[in-house]
Amino acid sequence: MSVRKQLSRLGVALVRIKSGLTEGAAMECTHLDHIHKVKPSANGCEDCLKIGSTWVHLRMCMECGHVGCCDSSPNKHATKHFHKVKHPIMRSIEPGESWGWCYIDEVELDFS
Repeated sequence: MSVRKQLSRLGVALVRIKSGLTEGAAMECTHLDHIHKVKPSANGCEDCLKIGSTWVHLRMCMECGHVGCCDSSPNKHATKHFHKVKHPIMRSIEPGESWGWCYIDEVELDFS
Protein backbone atom coordinates (compact mmCIF):
# COMPACT_ATOMS: atom_id res chain seq x y z
CA MET A 1 0.00 0.00 0.00
CA SER A 2 1.33 3.45 -0.86
CA VAL A 3 2.37 5.88 1.88
CA ARG A 4 -0.38 8.30 0.80
CA LYS A 5 -3.06 5.58 1.14
CA GLN A 6 -1.72 4.57 4.55
CA LEU A 7 -1.77 8.19 5.71
CA SER A 8 -5.25 8.66 4.37
CA ARG A 9 -6.37 5.80 6.62
CA LEU A 10 -4.73 7.60 9.56
CA GLY A 11 -6.39 10.89 8.59
CA VAL A 12 -3.22 12.81 7.70
CA ALA A 13 -3.18 15.59 5.10
CA LEU A 14 -0.42 17.97 4.06
CA VAL A 15 -0.76 21.74 4.31
CA ARG A 16 1.23 24.69 2.99
CA ILE A 17 3.74 26.14 5.36
CA LYS A 18 6.44 28.44 6.58
CA SER A 19 9.22 30.65 5.44
CA GLY A 20 11.41 30.28 2.40
CA LEU A 21 8.63 29.35 0.02
CA THR A 22 7.50 31.53 -2.83
CA GLU A 23 3.85 32.51 -2.78
CA GLY A 24 1.64 29.68 -3.93
CA ALA A 25 4.41 27.09 -3.56
CA ALA A 26 3.71 24.07 -1.41
CA MET A 27 6.39 21.83 -0.01
CA GLU A 28 5.69 18.21 0.81
CA CYS A 29 7.05 16.17 3.66
CA THR A 30 9.26 13.36 2.42
CA HIS A 31 9.16 11.50 5.75
CA LEU A 32 5.52 10.39 5.85
CA ASP A 33 6.58 6.75 6.15
CA HIS A 34 7.73 7.62 9.72
CA ILE A 35 4.13 8.15 10.85
CA HIS A 36 2.85 5.20 12.84
CA LYS A 37 -0.10 4.50 15.10
CA VAL A 38 1.52 5.25 18.44
CA LYS A 39 0.34 5.80 21.99
CA PRO A 40 1.67 8.58 24.23
CA SER A 41 4.60 7.41 26.36
CA ALA A 42 3.46 9.44 29.39
CA ASN A 43 0.67 11.64 30.74
CA GLY A 44 2.90 14.69 30.42
CA CYS A 45 6.38 15.52 29.16
CA GLU A 46 8.25 12.29 29.86
CA ASP A 47 11.56 14.06 30.48
CA CYS A 48 10.11 16.91 32.57
CA LEU A 49 8.35 14.37 34.78
CA LYS A 50 11.70 12.65 35.39
CA ILE A 51 13.45 15.86 36.45
CA GLY A 52 10.52 17.53 38.21
CA SER A 53 10.19 20.34 35.68
CA THR A 54 7.17 21.98 34.06
CA TRP A 55 6.03 22.40 30.47
CA VAL A 56 3.78 24.65 28.40
CA HIS A 57 2.40 22.37 25.63
CA LEU A 58 2.89 18.73 24.73
CA ARG A 59 4.07 17.10 21.50
CA MET A 60 4.17 13.41 20.59
CA CYS A 61 6.70 11.68 18.33
CA MET A 62 4.80 9.93 15.56
CA GLU A 63 7.44 7.22 15.23
CA CYS A 64 7.74 6.01 18.84
CA GLY A 65 5.13 7.88 20.93
CA HIS A 66 7.61 9.81 23.07
CA VAL A 67 5.84 12.78 24.70
CA GLY A 68 7.96 15.91 24.99
CA CYS A 69 7.39 19.57 25.74
CA CYS A 70 7.16 22.29 23.10
CA ASP A 71 9.76 24.90 22.20
CA SER A 72 7.94 27.46 24.39
CA SER A 73 8.70 25.25 27.39
CA PRO A 74 11.97 25.76 29.31
CA ASN A 75 13.45 22.38 28.30
CA LYS A 76 12.19 21.93 24.70
CA HIS A 77 12.19 18.15 25.09
CA ALA A 78 10.26 17.38 21.86
CA THR A 79 12.93 19.05 19.75
CA LYS A 80 15.70 17.47 21.85
CA HIS A 81 14.10 14.07 21.18
CA PHE A 82 14.28 14.72 17.44
CA HIS A 83 17.96 15.72 17.61
CA LYS A 84 18.79 12.68 19.73
CA VAL A 85 16.95 9.92 17.85
CA LYS A 86 16.23 11.56 14.46
CA HIS A 87 12.51 10.72 14.44
CA PRO A 88 11.35 13.49 12.09
CA ILE A 89 7.62 13.92 12.76
CA MET A 90 5.78 15.05 15.86
CA ARG A 91 2.25 16.21 16.48
CA SER A 92 0.58 18.38 19.05
CA ILE A 93 -1.40 16.44 21.62
CA GLU A 94 -3.05 19.53 23.06
CA PRO A 95 -6.86 19.36 23.17
CA GLY A 96 -8.40 20.85 20.03
CA GLU A 97 -5.12 20.86 18.06
CA SER A 98 -4.57 18.56 15.09
CA TRP A 99 -1.31 19.79 13.56
CA GLY A 100 2.08 18.15 13.33
CA TRP A 101 5.56 19.09 12.18
CA CYS A 102 8.34 17.49 10.15
CA TYR A 103 11.61 18.73 11.66
CA ILE A 104 13.63 17.81 8.57
CA ASP A 105 11.44 19.24 5.80
CA GLU A 106 10.05 22.04 8.01
CA VAL A 107 6.54 21.25 6.81
CA GLU A 108 3.37 21.42 8.88
CA LEU A 109 1.03 18.40 8.75
CA ASP A 110 -2.70 18.35 9.37
CA PHE A 111 -3.87 15.34 11.41
CA SER A 112 -7.55 16.36 11.46
